[in-house]
Amino acid sequence: MEHVDIGSIAVHCVHETAGPLLHAQKFFPAMTDEMFAAAQRDLPLGNLTADGEIILSFHSYLVRTERYNILVDACCGNDKVRPHRPAFSNLNTNYMETLAAAGCGPEDIDFVMCTHLHWDHVGWNTKLLNGEWVPTFPNAKYVMSRKEYEYWDKLYASNPENVHRVAFEDSVQPLMRAERAVLVEDDFDFDTGIWLEPCIGHTPGQMVMNIASGDKAGVMTGDVIHHRIQLAEPQLSCVADTDQDMSRQSRMALLEKHADTGNLIFPAHFPAPTFGSITSNANGKGFVFSAD
Repeated sequence: MEHVDIGSIAVHCVHETAGPLLHAQKFFPAMTDEMFAAAQRDLPLGNLTADGEIILSFHSYLVRTERYNILVDACCGNDKVRPHRPAFSNLNTNYMETLAAAGCGPEDIDFVMCTHLHWDHVGWNTKLLNGEWVPTFPNAKYVMSRKEYEYWDKLYASNPENVHRVAFEDSVQPLMRAERAVLVEDDFDFDTGIWLEPCIGHTPGQMVMNIASGDKAGVMTGDVIHHRIQLAEPQLSCVADTDQDMSRQSRMALLEKHADTGNLIFPAHFPAPTFGSITSNANGKGFVFSAD
């Protein structure tokens, strides 16, 4: 299990599943043949298939402070019916066992932080019990952006036919009924050295979580960055971005803020190694990723 300490704060990667999703040039519509050839040549094994499909990991991060256990993004979840994503429908993974190996059972989680409310970030928010979806983490407050929630709540009411609507129904609404959801503004602080900031574009209310302790710092980036391709070509936005231009601006600002600082970035979908630091590329284009 991947683990790092940021000062007095421990961070564990809690893996759920991994695999290919789409061809890189379908996932990143503006990706040129030249960019694709460079990715095939330069990316480490495990990031692209031989056919050029991007490989994504689906994992959470467990952040353990002296006071709280915070689970960041709750992946896909077991038993969830996903007709629009058949490869992720009715999963039966050992996610909870992996979480236990990091030192926490469901009852030990104090907060679940949702960077945004896409289906692959909220699945373990709930579990199926006697035919009903109930909060998986009985003592946790589920923290999400008010702007993000209101966007998806309005969209849900319009009854669109997509996977995010289904996930909102089985993984977000039950939290509201159980009064476990906490809708926050962009400047919410969890604890000393742990705070949120907006990083919109992928979704209208996406937030990143900053961590700082001692002389170390890091940031949970959610889906501001999906794949290492976006470090070499940070201008590339993906098909899942609500606003591709804003996504590009947010990504560039975040990468420039943390590059060359030694700060760690914790993306939600990088195959192992899932986190590391970034430096400016010597050729002046893009960024270089180094595992911690």
